[in-house]
Amino acid sequence: MSSVLRPAISGEEPAIANQQPIKADVYRPISSHLAITPPVSVVIPAMNEAENLPYVFKTLPDWIHEVVLVDGNSTDDTVQVARDLWPGVKVVEQQGKGKGDALITGFEACTGDIIVMVDADGSADGNEIVSYVSALVSGADFAKGSRFANGGGTDDMTPIRKLGNWALCTVVNKKFGARYTDLCYGYNAFWRHCLDKIDLDCTGFEIETLINIRVVKAGLKVQEIPSHEYLRIHGASNLRAVRDGLRVLRVILKERSNRRDLRSRSHSRILSASRGEAS
Repeated sequence: MSSVLRPAISGEEPAIANQQPIKADVYRPISSHLAITPPVSVVIPAMNEAENLPYVFKTLPDWIHEVVLVDGNSTDDTVQVARDLWPGVKVVEQQGKGKGDALITGFEACTGDIIVMVDADGSADGNEIVSYVSALVSGADFAKGSRFANGGGTDDMTPIRKLGNWALCTVVNKKFGARYTDLCYGYNAFWRHCLDKIDLDCTGFEIETLINIRVVKAGLKVQEIPSHEYLRIHGASNLRAVRDGLRVLRVILKERSNRRDLRSRSHSRILSASRGEAS
């Protein structure tokens, strides 16, 4: 997997270091100063979001390799609206339930080297994708959106949710050695190869926390990206602060327990090996 940073200069044929010409379509200009070679896939889990999709798709950059829409058995025109807005959209029917299940399904369907997670409610600005991708091609493994990093913000958090997010984030930082400023936020991007190291296995909103924890446990390089979260445009969120907060806490406790078990097994193997050598 490779990435290339170079100016996207109009009218100039891209060339590699030895000056041999290559096909112009290998490079994807994403700004006036940056072009990349890795294809970028955007995964959008959606259920009955037909009214919101026009706001989501209008901000997506045209250099994206593919958009994967995971439809959670919508009863409105979500799928047709997506196809009208982005004719090449890849629609995947979700067989299970929950945001985590939808994202895992979408990740499996992606063909790009870089995967970006975007919500379907209009709260995320697709124009920010350039910042995520820039971080990845500059050396990060995981680009984590943060509403509380310098330059970020949110229009959609109650004081109770903000307090809960801060408390859970503090626990994760302390227990796993992370340095996150935001924990429960779903606007993230990563190299596809990261999926082999984090082994996702949950179905609900806690998927975002699980990803954040396992990225740190895997020793992957994380860069936070300031992001602004806007209000959902139409409809009501399925998120429930207390219920989903408890699910997030259970994930944290489970991952902490798994980490202790792993350390214990590693320590036992070292002791066994030492005794074997001594004998």
